Amino acid sequence: MTDLGFYKGRKVLLTGHTGFKGSWASVVLANKGARVIGYSSCSKAEMRLFDICGIRGEVAHVKGDIRDLESLWAVFDEYQPEVVIHMAAQPIVREGYENPVGTYETNVMGTVNVLDCVRRSSSVKSFLNVTTDKVYANREWEWGYREIDPLDGFDPYSNSKSCSELVTHSYKNSFFSDKRVAISTARAGNVIGGGDFAKDRIIPDCVRAALAHGAIVVRNPHSIRPYQHVLEPVFVYLMIAARQYENCDLAGWYNVGPDETDCVQTGALVELFAQHWGESFRWVERHDGGPHEASFLRLDSNRLKSTFGWKSRWDIDTAVAKTVEWTKCWRDGGDVRTCMNRQIEEYIGGVPIDLSRP
Repeated sequence: MTDLGFYKGRKVLLTGHTGFKGSWASVVLANKGARVIGYSSCSKAEMRLFDICGIRGEVAHVKGDIRDLESLWAVFDEYQPEVVIHMAAQPIVREGYENPVGTYETNVMGTVNVLDCVRRSSSVKSFLNVTTDKVYANREWEWGYREIDPLDGFDPYSNSKSCSELVTHSYKNSFFSDKRVAISTARAGNVIGGGDFAKDRIIPDCVRAALAHGAIVVRNPHSIRPYQHVLEPVFVYLMIAARQYENCDLAGWYNVGPDETDCVQTGALVELFAQHWGESFRWVERHDGGPHEASFLRLDSNRLKSTFGWKSRWDIDTAVAKTVEWTKCWRDGGDVRTCMNRQIEEYIGGVPIDLSRP
């Protein structure tokens, strides 16, 4: 899973490369010698990690909107990517309620545009659409959703990602039945890690409260989510894209979630953060009357495990510890890129080494 020699010299197009997951993926790929082409709207809010970690000079950095088909096709035409990983999205549930039209435009038509560029391209051999655990029709049951369960996200964000899945299925059936391009989607659980500055996410809210020496307000401490460190899905995305490039029969729809023991209540996650942060961090429960959110959400990742032999590497305690480690490095003015490189190497399983840049 962590042998990424496939990517050395390989041209990889990442949409949404300046986001949280996209920045981590860009660092991993650049470290492994890939020729990364990034395409992003480059909003100021989403680019914080991208700029902090100093990856800009190591990728072909293109500003553009995935809703702009002409601009997107120009990038495909110029760079001739071999692998495309589609991460660009409007990723926040509450933002979906506030701006449903923009959410559907980005998450649905954006996916249509990316897939249509893949359809027109002669260079692309592997495509992966990154979606979410929230694509399923949530029945509030306590066992994990499987890839055969129906798609029907409740809110505009979740539903738009369900639609993105259906668009991908349709394009695969309609235009890639000859297997000239391997097409997959990956439905990841709730991701945490260093460098997430998004609003309305529990760990970024914890970080903001800790830095302000205040108490974090937790809206739904009893809700259960499949929390995992960002490197877990990033390595899975790269694994799927590489393996299906070499064997198109491996293409499909895959859940990417932690083991059941690491699906924890939000309150328990905050407690873990408090333990690792120290410094008198505290939290309070207070429901703010916000929109509907699911109480129970777990993923069954057995298909991923049986197909690729994959298994989760970092449990939830380690994931939180690595998040706090990154955050304190950034807070204290440390070398964030070195911290990220070291965590990547530790995740791979090697002995931590000094990967400082000259």
